[in-house]
Amino acid sequence: MPNTNSSNSPNPASYQGVVYNIAIQSPLRRCFDYLPPVKHPTPLTSGVRVLVSFGRRQVIGIVVGRACQSDLPKSKLKAILSVIDAAPLLPKTLMKVLHWAANYYHHPLGDVYSTALPSKLRTVQKPDKRNLGWQLVKQCEACPNDVFGKAHRQRALFDYIRTNGPLTASEMAQSGFNSAALKGLKDKGLVESVELPPTLLQPFSALAASAHELSLNPEQQAAVDLIKASANTYQCFVLDGVTGSGKTEVYMRVMEDQLRAGKQCLVLIPEIGLTPQTIERFRKRFACPTVALHSGLNDSERFSAWQQAKSGAAGIILGTRSAIFTPMLRPGIIILDEEHDSSFKQQEGFRYSARDLSVMRAKEEKISIILGSATPSLESLANCKSNKFQHIALTKRAGEAVPAKLQLVDSSEQSLKHGFTEYTLGAINQQLSSGGQVLVFINRRGFAPIVNCANCGWSAECEACNAQFTVHSKPAGLRCHHCGAAQRIPTCCPHCQSRDLTTAGIGTQQVESFLEQRFASTPVIRIDRDSTRRKNSLDEKLKLIKQGDPCLLIGTQMIAKGHHFPSISLVVILDADSGLFSADFRGLEHMAQTIVQVAGRAGREKRRGEVIVQSRHSSHEALVKLSNEPYHEYADYLLETRNASHMPPYSHLALVRAESTDFSSALKFLTDAATRANQLIQANSLQVQTMGPTPAPMEKRAGRYRLQLLLKTTSRSQLHRLLSQLVPNLELIRLDSKSRWSLDVDPQDLI
Repeated sequence: MPNTNSSNSPNPASYQGVVYNIAIQSPLRRCFDYLPPVKHPTPLTSGVRVLVSFGRRQVIGIVVGRACQSDLPKSKLKAILSVIDAAPLLPKTLMKVLHWAANYYHHPLGDVYSTALPSKLRTVQKPDKRNLGWQLVKQCEACPNDVFGKAHRQRALFDYIRTNGPLTASEMAQSGFNSAALKGLKDKGLVESVELPPTLLQPFSALAASAHELSLNPEQQAAVDLIKASANTYQCFVLDGVTGSGKTEVYMRVMEDQLRAGKQCLVLIPEIGLTPQTIERFRKRFACPTVALHSGLNDSERFSAWQQAKSGAAGIILGTRSAIFTPMLRPGIIILDEEHDSSFKQQEGFRYSARDLSVMRAKEEKISIILGSATPSLESLANCKSNKFQHIALTKRAGEAVPAKLQLVDSSEQSLKHGFTEYTLGAINQQLSSGGQVLVFINRRGFAPIVNCANCGWSAECEACNAQFTVHSKPAGLRCHHCGAAQRIPTCCPHCQSRDLTTAGIGTQQVESFLEQRFASTPVIRIDRDSTRRKNSLDEKLKLIKQGDPCLLIGTQMIAKGHHFPSISLVVILDADSGLFSADFRGLEHMAQTIVQVAGRAGREKRRGEVIVQSRHSSHEALVKLSNEPYHEYADYLLETRNASHMPPYSHLALVRAESTDFSSALKFLTDAATRANQLIQANSLQVQTMGPTPAPMEKRAGRYRLQLLLKTTSRSQLHRLLSQLVPNLELIRLDSKSRWSLDVDPQDLI
């Protein structure tokens, strides 16, 4: 499709002369041609930002190419208004990755660039040239402790400024302090603003790491030696280590060599909740600047960290999914921890996989990448089997820790007390009595997932979604976990007026209430999205657990990975059945990964751990295999079933989704899409199968009907050949304002 300023413009005669191809954030999958700026005689370099007129707006665009002609006549072309940057914002290697991603995911290049840049670089704004910081008010330098009371974070920030001198708000955030602590000091009149000299970002000086606290076992040492031998070349390693095997220590030994050589390390983690403990561990170990990049930071904090990474001032860059787009002056290695985690796949807008982009970036940078996990994804294991990736196994726990014993408990014919069998309650009591900590895992928030009428069978459902309302007790109410709708708990049935309303199922709040009554002398700590909304609340709860005193920890997916709880001796998984009969073909894989990851929280140090897995289907082949075999053997079993059913990683998928407030509009669009896809398949003799259109397993969410068309093939090249022709066709289909469509290549979520 030709580059154009207007999709409806005629094309009587093409323009012969210099034009620039500009990527602009828009839903259109094309770049736009502009004439050179009037007051900028020198040629523009790809990667610089420019200000252009786009419709009735002035927007930021990125120069991505220069041509000698345009398909449009000169009268239809506009000149670039101004040039913003003297040099490209991103290195050529990263720009190549962005262009690859736009082509692979068939997504607008302008939107890909927008995703890769900090928000401060996406808009037209006057830069604030002042460099404001905060210092202690002189007469308050010897402040008594009673001024702070229980405000421990304010006291810690006060001491930090007293030790380190004036600091910017961004520097405080990178050191783990939030804006609330700074505001508290300002309100108490203890700090004042001061203009600091501009900070000159210089490449960090490689400093020696602190003394090694741990000695490596033979498997760890072999892994470190193998990875170090690949320095300065591309190689993808899958570090497949059982929970507690010391994968992080392997990461740090490898990082140590890179930092000594003055090179930077990019480390990606799946959850924001893992950021504070990881960055604290790195800062204790390495005497070089470490920055974090995640959605918990404000725009200024993210931009500051981005600048430090780009200039080479930061040696270690730690972040979640979007940190893969961070430029580095001297890249040394990329590490993706918990590589199997589905949160590395973006589910809205630009639907990219940070894991796959990490591999592509490592190739372009000619550096090594480590994909670490105790439960590697089937895709990564298949790449190891085909020798695309190199497999490294850590089969033993580090130090004196031994693998936890896993036991299946059949709950199908037992009388349960708020989800617990008597056997499980007895095991909990025994562990607490002997001074251990117990983790109870249930991946369901709230008090109960269902409220219904015992008289007529009515149940409370969200009108905007095909889903039940979840009952919450703190605060009391009904909430939809899909669209966020909330309402009061009814006092009687709206259909028959009966007051005999009951709840079914259990959630974290109900488990918390029951355990507080059952084990009244033991602290109960609940960690889920509801209990950790307040800033720093997660850190506070984790610190309580790590003190080692007997306690009961209740958690959801938030605590399933990455956390080190040295005193947990028993893990209880209340309901292991959710993945056994999932509508998603990845259900068995995700179920196993969750169970293994949660089980890995037990017995991580000297005390032997136990794991109880309650199930109503304890004889199911998948559960039996998982309880009796190591994960890699279970993964081989899943790979065999995937191969037999021709599903990923032995086939390749793309999902065309349509959403609308009107079911027929979404159906009409996808029916047309399927017709066009089949015509292209036949015309090009492609071996691609179309499935649908069909309603999504969750047919309605947030008031919108959801339908999907699945494209499946064993040939990745044929899939992309089809998509390259189909996507421009889909853009031509007229949609009403209430409807929208999207394309997801290599979808992780089919629900």
